[in-house]
Amino acid sequence: MTIIKTLSRGLAIGAAATLFGTAAFAQEVTLKMHQFLPAQATVPTHVLDVWADKVEADSEGRIKIERYPAMQLGGRPPELVDQVIDGVADIVWTLPGYTPGRFPSTEVFELPFMMTNAEATSRAYWQLAENHFMDTEFADLKMLGLWVHGPGLVHSTDPVTEPSDLNGVKLRAPTRVTNQLFTEMGATTVGMPVPAVPEALSKGVIDATVIPWEVTSALKVGELVENHTEFGDESLYTATFIFAMNKDKYDALPDDLKKVIDDNSGADFSAFAGKVMQDYDAPARKIAEDMGNNIITLTPEQVEAWREASAGIEGAWIEEMTAQGMDAAALVEEAKALIAENTK
Repeated sequence: MTIIKTLSRGLAIGAAATLFGTAAFAQEVTLKMHQFLPAQATVPTHVLDVWADKVEADSEGRIKIERYPAMQLGGRPPELVDQVIDGVADIVWTLPGYTPGRFPSTEVFELPFMMTNAEATSRAYWQLAENHFMDTEFADLKMLGLWVHGPGLVHSTDPVTEPSDLNGVKLRAPTRVTNQLFTEMGATTVGMPVPAVPEALSKGVIDATVIPWEVTSALKVGELVENHTEFGDESLYTATFIFAMNKDKYDALPDDLKKVIDDNSGADFSAFAGKVMQDYDAPARKIAEDMGNNIITLTPEQVEAWREASAGIEGAWIEEMTAQGMDAAALVEEAKALIAENTK
């Protein structure tokens, strides 16, 4: 009896050890993913969660990704880059434009009328980064994805049809380049992260904002302004995003888990993310349309007036970046060539 009890106890301990060992194996790594939009917004729901779910599945549960939307780990959106470098977060999604001057080369994609569509431009963005940025401006980060949103448009209290309609308008723009663009057109630009836009509109701090359609539904912009100016088949501007991981955290992973991360990152994922953002422009636009808002679609002739009004921005950017030691003219030409090559 004693022998049987001893054997039974030994088997039980062994089974428990196996069970706990399996559990430990099943979740080797926990990664904290931090970003600035509410969880129900397009990018968290249809891009970041899709990526995280796929990484968890491909790792067979060995990687667990905790999702922290709306700055739940603390801080402000401009602090996200430092948070991932310092290890406060393991993965972040943010805009380079929230930290002006830190990633100047990314601004090449934000120049007026540069973008064709978000999928092609996002793939070009990753390719250009592989050619030039990964070991320079992005050297402190393990880059997972680089993309742009769909065509940016103007959402305003009063109708905007031509550039002169922006004279004196208090307008929120997302990045340094777009601030320069709309200042050139006569607007009084106000910098703020996108989550601050609804309150700023409701309190009259700003009269207008420029964002793509897809994020307007999460921010309820259509309830705060009634006018939306589209640029036909053209894109007045776009903004760049980075999706990045702490380098030390990545380097500490075993090779097979690094492969899981790598297989789900890069050019294809970047193109997917850009496409998703642009695809979700349509349902957000429909919401504004159903509300009876005034959607102004400019004619090609009207768009040409905006193109002329913004014509000096590219040259000014090239001159500024050249003075900082960048071969900016070549970078612009390479970006345009990559976008054209990827545009179907």
